Amino acid sequence: MALIMFALWVGAGLSPVLAQTPPPPVLLAREAVADVDPAPYWVSEKLDGVRALWDGRQLRFRSGHVVPAPRWFVAALPPQALDGELWLGRGRFAELSGIVRTAVPVDADWRRVRYMIFELPGAPGDFSARVAAMRAVVGAAHCPWLRVVEQRRIADRAALAAWLAAVIDQGGEGLMLHRADAPYLTGRSDVLLKLKPWQDAEGIVVAQLPGQGRLAGMLGALEIRLADGRHLRLGTGFTDAQRRHPPPLGTQVTFRYHGLTATGLPRFASFLRVREPL
Repeated sequence: MALIMFALWVGAGLSPVLAQTPPPPVLLAREAVADVDPAPYWVSEKLDGVRALWDGRQLRFRSGHVVPAPRWFVAALPPQALDGELWLGRGRFAELSGIVRTAVPVDADWRRVRYMIFELPGAPGDFSARVAAMRAVVGAAHCPWLRVVEQRRIADRAALAAWLAAVIDQGGEGLMLHRADAPYLTGRSDVLLKLKPWQDAEGIVVAQLPGQGRLAGMLGALEIRLADGRHLRLGTGFTDAQRRHPPPLGTQVTFRYHGLTATGLPRFASFLRVREPL
């Protein structure tokens, strides 16, 4: 059976799927304070994509599952281990998620996907050295869909605020700040910070509440269970299509919010997206 499945994948022009491995260790960001000094950091745009790790042979999601990418997409990648995001463009996460989760990939769709690199797992030196190495690795690969996420040094808080405002105005999510002197690390760490005009978190859908008035017959709000066990209602942030076909019970969703209430619940919470179990 294994040989038959292998042959079917190869015959379809796909990378053969191996058994799921444990989730690979990755570096995770903490929230930046509003007045963070950018001088010690390299700064990049926070992309609205799907994280993917390349080990030189297989491209995997954070979950450890192999990304069902066309064989030509991965065949052009270098032997160097890479960490980055599959990306279509700002505000196109839902479309991207559909493309990269399709078991039999569509070449025309994947031709629009870019693999945006922001780290070299296990590479020596500090992050400044790894930025230079990333640029060299990607440049030598001559692979049109392999890119390096732009990294900038920002002199002061005013310049940082100006870039953040420009990114948000153009539909972006925010900025990432990576300590220039940091060695390669995994786990959640202060060496990597995310700076956004809002915060985000996840919860599990426990109820779909009906809408009223214009929303009659559609979703009015989702009730979600937070990590601490408390419940929160999300009534905004949905498109009409999402209200007609809301996330089912048990789905993990991401929402955005602005600070906390006196009781510690997220303020002005708004639905952002379904967190896909990639």
